[in-house]
Amino acid sequence: MKVLTQSEQKTLAARTAVDTLLKEGKIFSGMKIGLGTGSTAMPAVLRIADYIRDHTLIDVKAVVTSFQTANACQDLTIPVYTLNDHIIDGVLDLAIDGADEIDPDCNLIKGGGAALLREKIVEYNAKLLVIVADSTKAVLHMGTRFALPVEIIGDARVPVMQALAGLGAKCTLREGVRKCGPVITDSGNQILDCVWNEPVNPVEMEDKIDDIPGVVENGFFTQNKPVVFIGKEDGSVEIRR
Repeated sequence: MKVLTQSEQKTLAARTAVDTLLKEGKIFSGMKIGLGTGSTAMPAVLRIADYIRDHTLIDVKAVVTSFQTANACQDLTIPVYTLNDHIIDGVLDLAIDGADEIDPDCNLIKGGGAALLREKIVEYNAKLLVIVADSTKAVLHMGTRFALPVEIIGDARVPVMQALAGLGAKCTLREGVRKCGPVITDSGNQILDCVWNEPVNPVEMEDKIDDIPGVVENGFFTQNKPVVFIGKEDGSVEIRR
């Protein structure tokens, strides 16, 4: 039996999710859809583009979470809007994206690609959130393994780090790759990556971190419970509803 690679699992999960949602009528012509960012979200965007290309889907309106996804939509001729556009009116029928961690209650950590602010704005304004992932993203607890991204105002870096330390977190300013200095998000902010020695409650911690002055947003996603498609090594897909 062939064992799927992590990349193959991502593609399997994304294609299965789009095909299943189309069959169930949750992806449909004329819909308003949020499109996520990263190596797992992109196969889903490509699959939706396949259905637009063969006219199975018509008049799909996309709201994207990053420059990366906006560029992909331009290349795939998927029209892009914002939540402010009258035709979108602040609400999406569905959003589809990847995640960095998923716990048994379908709480998420997102933001490994530094797009967490725009992802949360899009995905908390979607009637249905769908997450696609490979098997490595399923975890029992959060806070100790994958670093939680916290998007901050640069001028507040020191007091924010002190406040996060008060919540038990060890924080590191995310530095650019092939760029001197910190990572700068699409919204012009900086990212702190935070880990704890012990697992944390993501529902409680999402609110506590957002209450810190100088924090723009954090990567715990707990308030819009998703449907999750997880690709496995054996070629199966686990669906958590």
